[in-house]
Amino acid sequence: MQRIGILTSGGDSPGMNAAIRAVVRKAIYHGLEVIGIKRGFNGFIEGDMEPMRLGSVADIIHRGGTILHTARSEQFKTPAGRAKAWENVERFGLEGLVVIGGDGSFTGASIFHREYGLPVVGIPGTIDNDISGTDYSIGFDTAVNTAVDAINKIRDTATSHERTFIVEVMGRDTGFIAVAAGLAGGAESILIPEHPFSIEEVCHKLCKGYRRGKLHSIIVVAEGAGSGLEIGKQIKERTGFDTKVTILGHLQRGGTPTAFDRILASQLGARAVELLMQGATSKMVGMSAGKIVETNLDLVLGQKKTVDLDVYRLASILAI
Repeated sequence: MQRIGILTSGGDSPGMNAAIRAVVRKAIYHGLEVIGIKRGFNGFIEGDMEPMRLGSVADIIHRGGTILHTARSEQFKTPAGRAKAWENVERFGLEGLVVIGGDGSFTGASIFHREYGLPVVGIPGTIDNDISGTDYSIGFDTAVNTAVDAINKIRDTATSHERTFIVEVMGRDTGFIAVAAGLAGGAESILIPEHPFSIEEVCHKLCKGYRRGKLHSIIVVAEGAGSGLEIGKQIKERTGFDTKVTILGHLQRGGTPTAFDRILASQLGARAVELLMQGATSKMVGMSAGKIVETNLDLVLGQKKTVDLDVYRLASILAI
C-alpha cells in the first residue's frame, strides 16, 4: 500500500482535526502518501482532493471542526454517485480510505467497499456517542464539557432569580450527552428519548423540591425527548414557576477539544493507518475498556448503542 485517502463526513465534532493529524503523520512515518478529500463524500465524487504533507496538519490538534470540511452527500447514496467516486479512486491511485464520521458515513463507506472492494477503516467522530463498537466517539467528551460549563453558568443566574431552567442539548435519537451532562451538572431531572416521562412527574418533582426549600432547578432535555420550549411552557403553566429555556444547539459541536478527545483521536487515527497497512478491510477502530479495538463495520452498523439506564437512574437518585 502506497497511497490512502482521508475524509470527514456528516456532522463535525471536536477532535476530528486531531484524528486527521494522526492519520497523516502516522502514514507519512511509514512511507505512505495521503490524499485529503474535501467536504466528505461530495469531494470524493467531485474529485476535490489534494496531497497532504506534514505541514498540512501543523497547528491543528487544538482546533475544533475539520480542516477537510464536511458535508452530507445525497449523491453518494446513489450508484451513479459512487461510480463517480470510484473514478476518482482510480485517478488518484487510492489503495485505502479512512472515513471519520458517524453511522451515516460508515454506511456509505461499507456500501462502497462491498461494491468496489476498496479497503476502508472508520473512525467514530460524533458528539452523540451513539456508535456501537466503542465506548467513546471523538467529540463526545468535549460536547459534554461544553454542556456542563453552560449548566454551571445557567445555575448561577437560576439561583439569583430563583428560576427553573430548561437546558436543551443535542441528541435526536439518544440521550448520551443529556445523561452525562445532567449527572455532572447536578440536574434535577434529565429527559431522554430512551426513557418515557410524563410532564406531571417532572412537575411533581419540582414542586416537591420547592416545598423543602429548593428555589431553583435545572432540567436537561435531549432534543429527541421533546422540545425544550414546549416543555418549559407546560411546566410554567402547571406549576406557576418562573421558567426559562436555553437551547445549546450547535454550540456543542464547536470549541477546543478536550485532552481526552485529542488523545482518543490520536490513538484511533494511528491505529486506522496500521489496519490498512495490515490489509484490513471494512473495519472501525474504537475504544473499549480503555483499549483500542477494531470491529467489522457491518457489525457496528447492525447494532444499536443504548444509554446505560443505571447511570440515568443514579442521576435521578442523586437529584432528590
